[in-house]
Amino acid sequence: MRGKAGRTGEAGEIDETGERRKALGLSGRLGLSGLLARLGLLARRLKETRWPARPALRLPRTRRGRRRLVQGLMAACVLALVPATWMRLEAGDRVGTTAEAPAREVAVVFGAGLWKGRPTPYLAHRLDAAAELYRTGKVKVVLVTGDNSRVEYDEPDAMRTYLTGRGVPDERIVSDYAGFDSWDSCVRAKKIFGVDRAVLVSQGFHIHRAVTLCRSAGIDAYGVGVDEPRDSVWYYGGVRELAASGKAALDALFRPDPRFLGPREPGVAEALAAGAR
Repeated sequence: MRGKAGRTGEAGEIDETGERRKALGLSGRLGLSGLLARLGLLARRLKETRWPARPALRLPRTRRGRRRLVQGLMAACVLALVPATWMRLEAGDRVGTTAEAPAREVAVVFGAGLWKGRPTPYLAHRLDAAAELYRTGKVKVVLVTGDNSRVEYDEPDAMRTYLTGRGVPDERIVSDYAGFDSWDSCVRAKKIFGVDRAVLVSQGFHIHRAVTLCRSAGIDAYGVGVDEPRDSVWYYGGVRELAASGKAALDALFRPDPRFLGPREPGVAEALAAGAR
């Protein structure tokens, strides 16, 4: 009985396959040319098939509906601009150039990506500004904070290598390997590395957010905004800031713990003590 049932199942499968071949117009024995002809016919049928049209996006038909749509779009734009505007006002006159920066013991440089293991041009420009601050005596220690969540991606070490190549002594550089975003970098600079006052270094479109977040984390911060040409990357960064400012405002309001906090590290204090000898 078991073997019969198995044979019955096989026959059913054969019949079902035959029905599929008939539905596709492929029944019977065909040579290669006949098979190609059948496939061509099937392709034409599929091309001629009328697929259901997707519903088109329709604007409101009434004047009242259009007015509400415009009001809604304007309200959304205003809400998107509010956090960025607040951060610019909050940073106030605490943003300037390397020449205008006050003397502080520590400079904090935020990561901005790597390309083939080396700093991107934007990150390199931040590091150049930090090296200038060190050469002119404005800062004594540089804290580089960036992403090292993967073995093959190490922003802080790449930043350290770049700075030593620009004349900053290795013992004056401290690495934060868990600066996954601006808020994490600011909180860790305060709670983990004990930074109370610092000069922050970033691009102009980001520096106001960095100053606001670090001040919210308890750091007396001044920001150096690195100038950049108005290229596509600069405009992308500016647009990205609108989205990032919303999250930053929530971080400044609720002050969450960083993704990784960890124990307190004496790196900054040791580097300052070494420089004082």
